[in-house]
Amino acid sequence: MKEFWNLLKQGNKPSLLAAVVNTFIALMKGAGFLFTGNVALFAETMHSFGDAANQYFVFVGSALSKKAPTPRFPNGFGRIVNLVCLFAVVIVGIMAYETIKEGWHHIFHPGEATGFWISFTILLIATVLEFFVLYKAGKEILHDAGIKGGPLAPVTTSFAKLKYARPATKLVFMEDTVATAGGLLALIAVVLAKVFGLDWTEGVASVLIGAMMFYVVGIVFLENARGAIGETDEEMLNHIAFLLAEDKDIRDLQKVEVIKEGESLHVEVVAEIDKTLSFEQVDDIRDRLLDLIASQRNVADVTISFDEDDGIKTWKREGLGINPTAEDMKKLH
Repeated sequence: MKEFWNLLKQGNKPSLLAAVVNTFIALMKGAGFLFTGNVALFAETMHSFGDAANQYFVFVGSALSKKAPTPRFPNGFGRIVNLVCLFAVVIVGIMAYETIKEGWHHIFHPGEATGFWISFTILLIATVLEFFVLYKAGKEILHDAGIKGGPLAPVTTSFAKLKYARPATKLVFMEDTVATAGGLLALIAVVLAKVFGLDWTEGVASVLIGAMMFYVVGIVFLENARGAIGETDEEMLNHIAFLLAEDKDIRDLQKVEVIKEGESLHVEVVAEIDKTLSFEQVDDIRDRLLDLIASQRNVADVTISFDEDDGIKTWKREGLGINPTAEDMKKLH
């Protein structure tokens, strides 16, 4: 039990914050729906309950993924966070379906808008809270990417740097982007229904919110399915190969492999060196390269093997796929 609590302390903080905030928001919206019968509030209640549930799962999964390797699981438990994210998006998918179904019904059978100020106040508070969580997740993404930006960077630059984010943080960021946008849509629909009597707009907002939720399901599912299977980190592979190819003692590279295990990277290298080097010199080279690779972002373990130089160049820089710029190199350190 003590080990479990210690692992929880290492869990993804943005997902825990998002879970707590969304629990409060869901209860607030649910109470508002019971009082008003507003279908836009119903859509947002389902959305927030779904977000809260899967963010709790993701937090626990991200914590368990930090568990140290065991003899039975020598590669560690990094992929647990991918598996948990896959389970989480199933919940979001179910909530998205219910949201679209209810909204579609309301478009053709709109009810009279009631409790305007209750609905408006709840949606406004919820949207502000969702934006707060989105902002915090955006800051975490910038931190993962090694970027410092201005006050607006967490909600602007973060979109372009999503590929650097940890799986759990990325899920929170995408969900709360949809939640914030959904809250704004629901607010607009409630105002249109009250001011212009366009009650069907609440149904439209519900369908749009559900559609955005399905979009998140698709993106997150594909990303975490690849992670659960075991995916090569192409950018880091190219970066590490570039660093090794620049080393004065490396004549050639037979193999460079970088596999994602959740948030961690496992690196395997087979390099060719001068066959006249002594064992002591080879050991020094190995230690230096181990330190170099292990210092890179998210690298958990490194395996380096050596072979004698056969005089045949098999690894060419132009064949790396990505030629890292100086700026990219700096970000990856």
